[in-house]
Amino acid sequence: MPEVRFYHLTRATLEATLPVMLERVLERGQKAVVQLGSEERAEALSAYLWSYDDSAFLPHGTSKDGNADQQPIWLSAQDEPPPNGAEVLFSADGAETQRVQDYQLCAFLFDGKDEAALAKARERWRTFMAEGFDVTYWRQDDSGRWSKVET
Repeated sequence: MPEVRFYHLTRATLEATLPVMLERVLERGQKAVVQLGSEERAEALSAYLWSYDDSAFLPHGTSKDGNADQQPIWLSAQDEPPPNGAEVLFSADGAETQRVQDYQLCAFLFDGKDEAALAKARERWRTFMAEGFDVTYWRQDDSGRWSKVET
């Protein structure tokens, strides 16, 4: 059964947080899917990932780029089987997925300043717990580091 993590973004944006997480996935030799709320958001995040750090490179693609099976990181608004064989799913912007079982790890990132996002995350949390998933909650401490919170 996949591990399910919830990341409560309180000190940094998705754009500041996600590249670090994606780098770690690639360092482990894994692939990732980033599922977002819209294709426009996927394209905007793709553009950002090309320029977020002059000294780093995150190979990735979207439906506009094609060749999903060759992309270590795939950004999309579609809820589909991992087109690149990814082991890790990052879900943001409230994107819905019915494909948790397709991954080893599913990370749901949500904006802690957005009441609707908080409510949706709480609802998802209860659903995953009721379904028997290994669910953990992570939040940023004062230094910006992630801390696992015991629930």
